Amino acid sequence: MTADPAASQAPAPVDIRQSGAPSRAVPPLVVDSVTKTYATRGRRRNTVTAVDDVSFTIAPGAAMALVGASGSGKSTLAKMITGSERPSRGSIRFGDTAVERLRAGGLREYHRRVQMVFQDPYGALNPLHTVEYTVSRPCQNFLGLSAAKAHDRVDELLETVGLTPPDQFAAKLPHQLSGGQRQRVVIARALACEPDLIVADEPVSMLDVSMRAGILRLLAKLREERGLSLLYITHDLLGARVVTDEILVLNHGRVVERGQTKHVLQHPEDDYTIKLLDAVATPYAAQESPPAR
Repeated sequence: MTADPAASQAPAPVDIRQSGAPSRAVPPLVVDSVTKTYATRGRRRNTVTAVDDVSFTIAPGAAMALVGASGSGKSTLAKMITGSERPSRGSIRFGDTAVERLRAGGLREYHRRVQMVFQDPYGALNPLHTVEYTVSRPCQNFLGLSAAKAHDRVDELLETVGLTPPDQFAAKLPHQLSGGQRQRVVIARALACEPDLIVADEPVSMLDVSMRAGILRLLAKLREERGLSLLYITHDLLGARVVTDEILVLNHGRVVERGQTKHVLQHPEDDYTIKLLDAVATPYAAQESPPAR
């Protein structure tokens, strides 16, 4: 199987706030006192609280990591932010848009501006569609490009995500690609409609370790070059270190710790955050950068 481009490079922190990110009208994402409950099935009607009174703001062009173990509520929160679930209480605003009030027409425009990169790159792609078809559809559906212009746009996007030369990848089907290459196609599709915010839900957790570094560095590069906002959802605190400014730690649906990424990694305060760091199988978990190899 073909090796993933850039996979051999070890991840290094990228301080986006110091970079010359292009100016663009990216609105803030404001999550205000959001709670999500589900009714249980069975004879006794109870409720389960998946997200409990969570508030945070992602400033324009900023990146936040939403960190927690399975069942912490982070994926439920992502679904509410992308509009596929509605909060039981509280509100989510993206600029002037009240996300929980959107219906079909409004959701379509919102989904152009807010795109998701999924955990499973194979499951996120139709196995019968070529790379070119997959990436060109948002160009035509959301941006109204002609087939010829969409073709040119696909070439540009494939080069952007490191699938070069584009003509060697455009006609391939998902099963002909490595896991890292498939995730790059998913990212290219997310970029196709020129979004303002990308929600990346565990985007490297199903990839080989050798491929993860390349995907994390790609996300950091895209944010730097395009001025995108990023919500990075993960259970891996070290992965968050590569691409985010701020960390918010969830446990059983509640925020237990938040702060600048570097500070949280070096000086965790909550016992749950410390356990997450202890679970990382690397000796430099709290260091600013890994030792040279």
